[in-house]
Amino acid sequence: MAFRGRGPRFVPPPPDAHRINRHIRVPQVRLVGADGAQLGVVTIEDALRRAEEAQLDLVEVAPKAAPPVCRILDYGKFKYQEHKKEAEARRKQAITTVKELRLGYRTDVGDLERQIHKAREFLAAGDRVKFTLRFRGREMAYQNLGREKLMKVCESLADAATVEGNPRMEGRLMGVLLAPGVKKKTPSRPPRKEPQAADAAPRAEAAKTEPASAS
Repeated sequence: MAFRGRGPRFVPPPPDAHRINRHIRVPQVRLVGADGAQLGVVTIEDALRRAEEAQLDLVEVAPKAAPPVCRILDYGKFKYQEHKKEAEARRKQAITTVKELRLGYRTDVGDLERQIHKAREFLAAGDRVKFTLRFRGREMAYQNLGREKLMKVCESLADAATVEGNPRMEGRLMGVLLAPGVKKKTPSRPPRKEPQAADAAPRAEAAKTEPASAS
């Protein structure tokens, strides 16, 4: 049996997302020029000839159309632009994780400050934070104390987070969700002064100080 080394194996590159040039196997295509001009329905041979004359590629951009739509373009540049668009879309669709921190309505000051410190670290990293408070047995009668505890937490983190809704009950759990960042308040513009009103007082004073003309 032949020995197979443990070195890296050859991994073929992923197939192209579009059929290009001689891989387009249809008799006719609807052709779009390199400048975006609609060139109508032409034979595949004519489309390939035009792409070769322009020293560009013939790319099938709409294979399900009848007939398929092909465009003359630089396929390498086209792939780079598509990859850039996909990367930008993935960046915008980045999923923010939710970190859960648990409290009790009788949590002491020291433990509460430690949880708030952890929440600040999570918020600074771009994560959302959910504070949950569990009521056990007869503790359900003290929901108002738990709500006050969560509201104090929200007030302590008001400079670093935006509260998404008020604390609410989910079974025996009361929770509140905080998102990183603080909503900026739009500054109110001062009222504009009317020039006529501003100049009225000086004109009145000048009129008082003018000597009366001799009759």
